[in-house]
Amino acid sequence: MSILKLTGISAGYGPVRVLHDLDLSVEPGERLGLVGLNGHGKTTLLSTIVGLTGWQDGSIVFEGKEIGGRRTHGVGRKTPGIVRSGIALAPQGDAIFPGLSVKDNLDSGAYTSASWRSRKRRRDSVINVFPPLGKLLKQTAGTLSGGERRMVSVGRALMSDSKLYLVDEPSLGLAPKISMGLVAALCEIDIGEGAMIIAEQNLPLLEGRVDRMLGMHAGEIKLDVGEALGDVPPSAGGMH
Repeated sequence: MSILKLTGISAGYGPVRVLHDLDLSVEPGERLGLVGLNGHGKTTLLSTIVGLTGWQDGSIVFEGKEIGGRRTHGVGRKTPGIVRSGIALAPQGDAIFPGLSVKDNLDSGAYTSASWRSRKRRRDSVINVFPPLGKLLKQTAGTLSGGERRMVSVGRALMSDSKLYLVDEPSLGLAPKISMGLVAALCEIDIGEGAMIIAEQNLPLLEGRVDRMLGMHAGEIKLDVGEALGDVPPSAGGMH
């Protein structure tokens, strides 16, 4: 059984439709790369899974349970329950609490009772993935470099008791070397029978590191990644 199955998903914001009757299945143990230029629906797709779009239609089944369906208002209304069901989102950009310490930022990701009780062990696991954070736990997150802030943002998602991790544009705004290290660390995480979707416009970062890659173009899934990227180099892109 697929860990995640999307059927006939359309979604958008106000009158704007971004996703168009989209189908997608993710299998247990799979690391999926979702590749495409900015503005073609990658972020909206991840947001739809956790209920953060303006409206949506279609079915989203996670571990055999329907978490989607028609929703025409109430952005984020169902998100706490979806997170508790075992889905974590690491949004693009510097999604941190700049006035809190690195430790407090990470601990804020231990959303469920079980993950909060085991937050010390989970924090140690995050530091295993991102060793530079070990010496920065007491530092205010707003004073970190771009790469360090991104580690905190992704690390916070890893603190949850989740089966499905959604990571949006981990390389956005980072130097190539830092991007490579961050994505490599993500792809070495043992997800067991869970799954991970990494949305990224920089194709070479994911090549050889994920189990499968799909393209995203004009709100639709493309089996041909090249078709999604068009003639634009993988590292390029417009505004999101």
